[in-house]
Amino acid sequence: MRPISVAVRRGNLVESRHTVHAVSVRDGELVASAGEPGLATHMRSAAKPLQALPLALEHPELAQEELAIACASHEAGEEQLAAVRSLLERAGASEDDLACGPVEGSRLRHNCSGKHAGMLVVCRTRGWPLEGYHLVEHPLQQEILGVVAKSAGLARGEVETAVDGCGVVCFGLPLERMARMFSKLVREELPGSNPVVAAMRSRPDLIGGPEAVDTRIMRALPGAIAKRGAEGVMCVGLPDGTGVALKVEDGANRATGPALAAYLGIEELARLPIKNSRGEPVGEILAE
Repeated sequence: MRPISVAVRRGNLVESRHTVHAVSVRDGELVASAGEPGLATHMRSAAKPLQALPLALEHPELAQEELAIACASHEAGEEQLAAVRSLLERAGASEDDLACGPVEGSRLRHNCSGKHAGMLVVCRTRGWPLEGYHLVEHPLQQEILGVVAKSAGLARGEVETAVDGCGVVCFGLPLERMARMFSKLVREELPGSNPVVAAMRSRPDLIGGPEAVDTRIMRALPGAIAKRGAEGVMCVGLPDGTGVALKVEDGANRATGPALAAYLGIEELARLPIKNSRGEPVGEILAE
């Protein structure tokens, strides 16, 4: 199947087009694809539910909002910030211990602060140093690399590593492997996945925000889990155990919703309005 084409229309003209690759895996087998299932890219924040697995294993007593915020790319809402603070308290840490950069003068407001706070909790529990927890040589990041590799069915050396926008390690691998990981995650086949999946299903509002595409997917598809990543990445675990991974070739995040809507038949995301600075609708984004 050809890649998905997403058009950006203004008036009667198409101003831009985005090429999108998608793949579906169930029971370890490729079941559908559009474009290149072997396309390799970094998961970016779509890896957060996997990065939260050590936290879930170490602390089964966590409230669902605490575990959800560790999986989140949040929008600094009041409940979201409260959940981050709760994790920091568990870690005996402060905002200054977060390795992510400040947003509007606050590291708490960085959309990855929940992931970072969860990592600090694991370090405190294991007796590992908090300093440098985000670096690839730190034992926490080495453990998470092992989790990602095993979940993808790859050797550690087959997973590309780089530095994410928030400073921690990010992971590069083929889309088909990302879909495999989310299939295992939603089927609760990975150690620690049961509470992670339950938290995401229970609190989709904390995972993103009212207009965030992953939050909207989970609300449109009850029982699904979804996590977006920078540069046009989206990973979804469907209630039937299918894992889906999607990548917008040019990195345009605005194309992920309409592309996924076309790929999975989610009517709510099929057309996204384009508004001008006056809040007036002037166009739309949709898959062709």
